[in-house]
Amino acid sequence: MHPNPHTEAARRAPGRPASATRRRLAGAAAAIAAVVGLGTLGTPGAHAADNPYERGPAPTESSIEALRGPYAVSETMVSSPAVTGFGGGTVYYPTSTADGTFGAVVIAPGFTATQSSLAWLGPRLASQGFVVFTIDTLTTLDQPDSRGRQMLAALDYLTQRSSVRNRIDGSRLGVMGHSMGGGGTLEAAKSRPSLKAAIPLTPWNTDKTWPEVTTPTLIVGADGDTIAPVLTHAEPFYSTLPSGTDRAYLELNNATHFTPNTSNTTIAKYSISWLKRFIDDDTRYEQFLCPLPRPSLTIEEYRGNCPHHS
Repeated sequence: MHPNPHTEAARRAPGRPASATRRRLAGAAAAIAAVVGLGTLGTPGAHAADNPYERGPAPTESSIEALRGPYAVSETMVSSPAVTGFGGGTVYYPTSTADGTFGAVVIAPGFTATQSSLAWLGPRLASQGFVVFTIDTLTTLDQPDSRGRQMLAALDYLTQRSSVRNRIDGSRLGVMGHSMGGGGTLEAAKSRPSLKAAIPLTPWNTDKTWPEVTTPTLIVGADGDTIAPVLTHAEPFYSTLPSGTDRAYLELNNATHFTPNTSNTTIAKYSISWLKRFIDDDTRYEQFLCPLPRPSLTIEEYRGNCPHHS
């Protein structure tokens, strides 16, 4: 804590001893100054005042790589018969409401897969300050366009009818998905430009061009993907996003199409940073995205626009 300038000045001031009355007045002034000082320390800084959506402490490399963030997480199951337009799922959310509302993300699985294939992302993202809904699709064989519509139906359920709807800021929403769910992520972003972030993970789609997408989009490919090879999926998806859209392409090193199905620090740290930066407009996370991450043991390649537009 910085020294209180008033009490420091009083301590150094020469002169005769203060009278009892003067001491009482000085004590009261010091107490007020201390309370004001504590109040200042206990409230968000100037930047947070500019951005009311910031959640959680200032991030570090270790905090975005951690298995859990600063928030305790609760979860609730949503059964398929209780919803329409998608197949139910699991909602993970920060237990405390002390920080107000949170942005929300729907995550969809790939072809023949269920929500369990991406379950690790639920608590990992929610503990960083998001409401996260990992969903099942109506059938495991649904194609990307159907998955995209189902993700939007899940967002609508989450924000309008779910038991956690009051914890969510309905204007700050994003989508993620794996494989055909990744293709569905692009479909959802194309259909609903109001989305704040999209993260397709080793995405698959027969549509190779996405000039209609204006949502900030991070596409994650894998160098060893033989099911949705980056040359015919992730890379053209990325390169056809408009240059005016905030976009990035992260190609995982020594990875396969199914790398997103198990806990992965590289996917987590850049997904957290992307969601924080664009759903929460939290520029404290810009440092992990710009300048562009360099190739490493886990990153084959990273492309993107810096600085970001939004």
